[in-house]
Amino acid sequence: MYREKEIIFIVEESPEGGYEAHSLGHSIFTQADNYEELKAMVHDAVSCHFDEDDRPRIIRLHQVKDELIVV
Repeated sequence: MYREKEIIFIVEESPEGGYEAHSLGHSIFTQADNYEELKAMVHDAVSCHFDEDDRPRIIRLHQVKDELIVV
């Protein structure tokens, strides 16, 4: 069976506080109060979503920060 080498998550600050992460190409979403906890939650979500033989071995977190700059 084909196994993806890596999975990518987009990480954003949550409007309610903490962080949210969603994967690109898969229906995986998780959230946490802080960044360290989010990393553990993402790892757990990936482990739950894939069978061990199909699980990507690399998880990339891309953090997006929206800022408004008025000129």
